Amino acid sequence: MFVAVLTVEFSLDGNDNLKAKRRVANSLKQKARNTFNVAVAEAGTEESLTRLRLAVVSISNSESHLRSRMDKCCLMLEAVSPEEMIDSEVEIYAAD
Repeated sequence: MFVAVLTVEFSLDGNDNLKAKRRVANSLKQKARNTFNVAVAEAGTEESLTRLRLAVVSISNSESHLRSRMDKCCLMLEAVSPEEMIDSEVEIYAAD
């Protein structure tokens, strides 16, 4: 079994309140969940109003299937986000 973790970071330029950040975060999380059946959480940028980092996690028996799913999820998040994606990374772990 394999576990994939996609980490994407967005720059929320001009954002000055938590409510606007949560609106963007919740929208992106819901779209990823509905489209790809993955788990999504905000990771490590809770204190910043101008940065949003999301961790997307999925498991599968096929490493190539996971890589494809994470790549498509990353592209979708970049396409639907009103904010600029500044970083993305996919890590795949083998779990026994």
